[in-house]
Amino acid sequence: MPIYKLGNKTPQLPSEGSYWVAPDAHVMGNVILGKGVGVWFGSVLRGDNDVIKIGNETNIQENTIIHVDPNTPVNIGDNCTIGHNAIIHGCTIGNNSLVGMGATILNNAKIGNNCLVGAGALVTENKEFPDGMLIIGSPAKAVRELSPEMIKDMTRSSKHYVTNFKKFIKELEVIK
Repeated sequence: MPIYKLGNKTPQLPSEGSYWVAPDAHVMGNVILGKGVGVWFGSVLRGDNDVIKIGNETNIQENTIIHVDPNTPVNIGDNCTIGHNAIIHGCTIGNNSLVGMGATILNNAKIGNNCLVGAGALVTENKEFPDGMLIIGSPAKAVRELSPEMIKDMTRSSKHYVTNFKKFIKELEVIK
């Protein structure tokens, strides 16, 4: 679980046991992790040019890259799921949103609360989406509002990952 200071930029972490960073994930520089955050295997959070803020009970799944340019921070809200192999760069993602596997969100894009960004979507620079939308395609477009059931499913996803990382804290061990 490499956690790196970069010059005078040191990650801000919640109390031990209230978050999880996988042994081969990397968190460096100006990164703020909320309580209940899970950063899964192979992910990189590189806060070298600006701040990366990850809200409470948000999960960053395997091989996700989160990076910032100068004056383009990343703000990810509470109870979010960032799917495997996503690229999150200098953008804002609202509370209780889900970013699908392999999606890319670029500088200054804004995803509202309770949104679902589909797998493989490309959200281009400066694009903004309101709350509660299904966002798909390349370039990404909002195609419809999400149903209350879909929004509940996204909440269940983030809660599942909080439970899961607690299991990993207790049970994960290197055997070879």
